[in-house]
Amino acid sequence: MAEARIRRYKWEVKYEYKSPDCFRKVVITINGRTPGPTIQARQNDTVIVELKNSLLTENVAIHWHGIRQIGTPWADGTEGVTQCPILPGETFTYKFVVDRPGTYLYHAHYGMQREAGLYGSIRVSLPEGESEPYAYDYDRSIILNDWFHRSAFEQAAGLSSIPFQWVGEPQSLLIQGKGRFNCSSLNSPSLNVGTICNETNPECSPYVIAVIPGKTYRLRISSLTALSALSFQIEGHNMTVVEADGHNVEPFVVQNLFIYSGETYSVLIKADQNPTRNYWATTNIVSRNATFTTPPGLAILNYYPNHPKRSPPTTPPSGPLWNDVGSRLNQSLAIKARKGFIIPPPQSADRMIVMLNTQNNVSGNVRWSVNKVTYTLPHIPYLIALKENITSAFDQTPPPDGYDFKNYDIFSVAENKSYTIRNGVYRLNFNSTVDIILQNANSLSNKTSETHPWHLHGHDFWVLGYGEGKFDIYNDPKKYNLVNPIMKNTVPVHRYGWTALRFRADNPGAWAFHCHIESHFYMGMGVVFAEGIERLGELPSSIKGCVHRK
Repeated sequence: MAEARIRRYKWEVKYEYKSPDCFRKVVITINGRTPGPTIQARQNDTVIVELKNSLLTENVAIHWHGIRQIGTPWADGTEGVTQCPILPGETFTYKFVVDRPGTYLYHAHYGMQREAGLYGSIRVSLPEGESEPYAYDYDRSIILNDWFHRSAFEQAAGLSSIPFQWVGEPQSLLIQGKGRFNCSSLNSPSLNVGTICNETNPECSPYVIAVIPGKTYRLRISSLTALSALSFQIEGHNMTVVEADGHNVEPFVVQNLFIYSGETYSVLIKADQNPTRNYWATTNIVSRNATFTTPPGLAILNYYPNHPKRSPPTTPPSGPLWNDVGSRLNQSLAIKARKGFIIPPPQSADRMIVMLNTQNNVSGNVRWSVNKVTYTLPHIPYLIALKENITSAFDQTPPPDGYDFKNYDIFSVAENKSYTIRNGVYRLNFNSTVDIILQNANSLSNKTSETHPWHLHGHDFWVLGYGEGKFDIYNDPKKYNLVNPIMKNTVPVHRYGWTALRFRADNPGAWAFHCHIESHFYMGMGVVFAEGIERLGELPSSIKGCVHRK
């Protein structure tokens, strides 16, 4: 067996001016870059990241998205849940094992910093000498993102204000950190547009995916959007989906890949088209009507030896209609575990928690809620409060396991009765099997229901099913896929629909489960699970900087 290695990284996080989409703004970089450096490791390696916070006026924390942190729950990087934040000028060391091969991510998990540019890829290969059940010649990582010109501070201020100010649609879509904003739309006489926005800036030249004719490429496509659900397509090339969130998928072919914030996929493409030209790769917003506000993201699939900057001779493919819900649901239903790689789920659960997702008005503020509870993080992180039995740190009453199934109308705007802001946790029996039913509903705008990608820290879950309308707790479980369900860590709940998940509470710690849309999590759309806390040894002192005990 190949020996596991230690992979060391030394990072400095700071603010710098950058122009990812040609518009100049302050972003958060790691060692001067956004996206940050890719972490590359092999299965069972130990990753050590020494992180210096050089944001002069701001705390920071980084979450290792998709890494289960078995035995290291304090390294999950979730401020308020697993650690105190890293203060300006401080250096904090994250140390964890990457125990499974696959495509993962890292990103800020403090305030709304993720959308300021603090994110990157984690690529975990199989041990030397082992290979995937599919063949390819080359491997590329591509992160898709949306990009706002207003700072995260301005957005947060608007979300917290009365009257409520929504963040709006993004100005651009980025492919591997590069986009193209139309600078001529900034026709304000008070702006010196040339210095603020410059479309000839090489920083925002389209991302180039270079390919050699006849070769097969594994593209690891992931999304870290702050808001948008996306479709990704490559002109003239089919994509074969082979991996999702680190698990092998029974291969299926798509013309376009729907991807939600926090998801990762691997697709195979073959460079088998006319090699005398280049081709467009595009991304566009689905599930929200941004047709007139956010132009598509563009990259170039560059067939060697054509010039990488040579534009394709065609107009970029437009992608699917934003409101084509059926195609998105069909892709979700198509994702199954690959034969030979099926991890059978427990056939029944010990506990079912149904989570009604609603948007509500709480004391004049617009918030998102789960079972009429809108979430707020306590000052002392849960992991520390639970382990050290600081009962005053958070509300000891657990949140509800369900809602009024019989009488609640998911197709109507929620009535603002008895919605509360709380910070209790779901305490799960260690090693028990838990079913989560995500139930979507109407938002505060009549006749709208948003797609929410939910991400679970510390675990993968089996995706047992998706459905339309209200989940029937008596009949819908009979339709679960218990034969070959895919395991994931992030999953969408579609408009006016439900998604059923099952996981084992087998990883001692405190773990966030939340909507991966940055503004929705900020507005209270999340919960925390606690399990097996008594099995943990002494917590590292480095995570306890904000805890002052007498």
